Amino acid sequence: MRVVMRWLLRIVVLLVVLAAGGTFIPRPLIAPVKASSEETTHRILLLSGSIHTDIAIPLDEETRAAFSFLHGSGFPLGHPNAEWLVIGWGGRAFYLETPNWAELKPLPVLRALTIDRSVLHVDLAGHITEPQPGIAAFDIDDDQLARLRNFILDSFIRNEGEIAPIPNAGYGEIDRFFEAKGYFNALFGCNTWTAAALRSAGLRTGLWNPLPQSLRLSVGVYN
Repeated sequence: MRVVMRWLLRIVVLLVVLAAGGTFIPRPLIAPVKASSEETTHRILLLSGSIHTDIAIPLDEETRAAFSFLHGSGFPLGHPNAEWLVIGWGGRAFYLETPNWAELKPLPVLRALTIDRSVLHVDLAGHITEPQPGIAAFDIDDDQLARLRNFILDSFIRNEGEIAPIPNAGYGEIDRFFEAKGYFNALFGCNTWTAAALRSAGLRTGLWNPLPQSLRLSVGVYN
C-alpha cells in the first residue's frame, strides 16, 4: 500500500510540475513582432467554461465568404442577428452525448480519458457584452485573422472536397457538429486545440494548456 501511495504522490507531483511549466513557459519562446498600431484590427474572443474553451471570430464579410460552405449543411451563416462565429473542437463521444452535466455518462468520459475521434462544434452568437467572467478579448490584424480562419478551416475533415456534417447533431436549432481532423485525449484535447488556434493568430500561449484556467492565465500573461 505504501508503495502505491508513493507512486500516486509522484504522479500528482509530476502533473503539477507539468501543468505549471505548461502555463508559465511561453510558446513560442520569443514574442512575435507586433503589428503597427495603424493597421486595421479585429477583435477575437476566448470563451472559457469549467473544462472547455471556444473561439469567437467576428462575422464580417470575409468570414462569411470563407465559411460559405456551411450553408450547404443548413447552418444559418447569414442570420441577420449574428455577430460572432463560435468554434470549438473536442472529443466526439463527450461532445455529442453530454450537452449538459446532467446527461453525463460513463462511456463518453472513458473515451475522453483515453482516445476518441474529434469533432468541430460551430455556433453563432449575437452581441457579447465585455468584460465578463469567462471571456478574454484580443485585437489582431488582417493577416493574423486570416491565419486563424485558415487554421479553423483546415480542421474540418473533407471527403472529396466536401465537409462532413454529423446528421441530427446539435444542442439547439442553430449549432452544428462536423467531423474534424485529429484525435482527442485528456492530455491533448479541446483546450490545446484552442491554444494552437490562438498561436496561429500570432498570440502566445503556455507550452501546454490542457485546462481553460491554464490557457486563460498564460494568454493573459504573454499577450
